[in-house]
Amino acid sequence: MARTRKTLAAQVDVAHLISAGVLASVCPRALIEEVLSETGRASQRERLLPAPAVVYYVMALALWREAPLEEVLRVVCEGLQWLGGGRAGAVQASKSAISQARTRLGAEVLHRLAQRVLRPLAQPGAPGAWYRGLRVMALDGSCMDVADEAANADYFGYPGAARGQSAFPQARLLGLVECGTHAVVAADIAPYHQSERAMASQLLPGKLTPDMLVLADRGFYGFKLWSLACATGAKLAWRVRSTIKLPIEKTLPDGSYLSTVFDSEDRQRERVGHTIRVVEYLLSNSATPTQDSYRLVTNILDPVDAPALELAALYHERWEIESVFAEFKTHLRSNSTVLRSKTPELVRQELWGLLLAHFAIRQLMAQAAWPRSLDPDRLSFTHAVRVIKRKMPQAAAIPP
Repeated sequence: MARTRKTLAAQVDVAHLISAGVLASVCPRALIEEVLSETGRASQRERLLPAPAVVYYVMALALWREAPLEEVLRVVCEGLQWLGGGRAGAVQASKSAISQARTRLGAEVLHRLAQRVLRPLAQPGAPGAWYRGLRVMALDGSCMDVADEAANADYFGYPGAARGQSAFPQARLLGLVECGTHAVVAADIAPYHQSERAMASQLLPGKLTPDMLVLADRGFYGFKLWSLACATGAKLAWRVRSTIKLPIEKTLPDGSYLSTVFDSEDRQRERVGHTIRVVEYLLSNSATPTQDSYRLVTNILDPVDAPALELAALYHERWEIESVFAEFKTHLRSNSTVLRSKTPELVRQELWGLLLAHFAIRQLMAQAAWPRSLDPDRLSFTHAVRVIKRKMPQAAAIPP
């Protein structure tokens, strides 16, 4: 039997109905209104899809990758039916109307929301998040396939392939992650050809704090970026390439040694360098007789503060960030392999919405784990997403 779609009462504003608890707990309506005002994107007249509604909708897209656009809008609206006394229905909006609403909103609103919202979650002493009073962080990048549209191709570019180029343009995403919670605390989005090191040089100075210990792979080390990161007061433990010469200046009791690094591009040859501590070790593979050689550099110069064996073991927490990217690409994107958006502006908007939705999920998981003295890593991200998607239509504006 055919079914008819419900309609909203004439006096009900959909912006007042959007308040899925998980998303609203991260981005309260008041904060969204403030950012909309700052960016000049607040709705100037009554609309079917006013700007605050579209913000929540973009975040919700990350939770329902498998659903049609109109269905995502319907589910989000139903989340706040209680505000309309249970009589509110879904908004009927076409794909073109939704696209126009997203275009009016733009990417900068979601970007500024992310700058205001994304932050470390772990309180001092939280299980799995700290090392000797330092918050363990990881820095890395990844690439996301975007729709193969001319505008996306021109802006983001294609990665190279064995035969020509890849099938889809790719956006480069750089993230600074709190290892203990998998929360992305800062991020940047750029075209594929932009290097991760260049992106990090823009991101890190304003985001690192003296209570952090940042882990990074060997692709990030460079004298200038190292200097910028050290200037924040943060502690660093980065893997470096074997081609970098690090002469032994002083051997320390734990087997590490002190060395000095210089700017290879310093044309004045003033040779102003940084003293670093080097930790070298071999990682044996139990399945095969091969061994992997690792060389870490750190600005923690006293081995009493961070013994070499502890740093070697801690460095492999860096792989937590790979799990975070897997959460983006696999668990949140479902069977979809490509972002929905067809223009660079909306791709960036969609990615910031994805980051905000991921943060909301990770915050909820941490809040569930810590009262029971659990490490959030022990909880299933996939299960958390399923629970949120089941409960979201009944979730009100009160954080769960």
